[in-house]
Amino acid sequence: MDLTTVIYEVDRHVATVTLNRPEAMNSFNQAMCDEFAEIWRTVKADDDVHVVVLRAAGDRAFSTGVDVKQGIDQASNVFSQTDPGEQLSPKLNQVWKPVVCAVNGMAAGGAFYWINESDIVICSDEATFFDPHVSYGMTAALEPIGLARRIPLGETLRIALLGLDERLSPERAMQIGLVSEIVPREELWKRADEIAGLIAAKPPAAIQGTVRAIWESLDSTRTQALRTGLSYTQIGNPVGQAEVERSSVPRRTWTRR
Repeated sequence: MDLTTVIYEVDRHVATVTLNRPEAMNSFNQAMCDEFAEIWRTVKADDDVHVVVLRAAGDRAFSTGVDVKQGIDQASNVFSQTDPGEQLSPKLNQVWKPVVCAVNGMAAGGAFYWINESDIVICSDEATFFDPHVSYGMTAALEPIGLARRIPLGETLRIALLGLDERLSPERAMQIGLVSEIVPREELWKRADEIAGLIAAKPPAAIQGTVRAIWESLDSTRTQALRTGLSYTQIGNPVGQAEVERSSVPRRTWTRR
């Protein structure tokens, strides 16, 4: 891939995707949207990739959403316009390989396209989260709709309605379940790599089946989700084809504080 806004690297079954527009607060333009669409196609097709780490260059921002100076391409016909999340978001692109998202600095507005659809989100002690749409007279809809499937509804509404007047601290983000771990800034990328490495070492069919079953259950009733989940256990765990000898599985545990 010939990328200009993102760095893509693969090592030991982990694809590391780094937003690389720090001069523009890692905001996304049309080029980044197009490049992410290609990245997700590549991740889906490459069986050497088991896990994705998503992170951002620079210290000021993970991403501040759409680049308001450059904008993104949209059809003149309003009924032909599409959500940029269709290119940026892993699950909308049917990527069932886990995404570990490492957030530092500001995560605002369209940054939630990535955060909402990541499987594990960690952040540094310098991260802040907010959605500025309403402060600029814009309806906050797409990002909060995704966010409401991660955190309590009341918290989603508070973020959406207060706009620029309130920012979530790392501690508050962890309290409401938006992130699962806070680490010092200098340890953020290393910790994301550690988590990804632990997942990447596990049988990929089991991991991808797990991710798909859980995410697709969000669009189903409980009964439908359980029945579909059963089929995934049968597909991901074929009879007589055990992927792991249990006695040889290394026991590595860590305590999340």
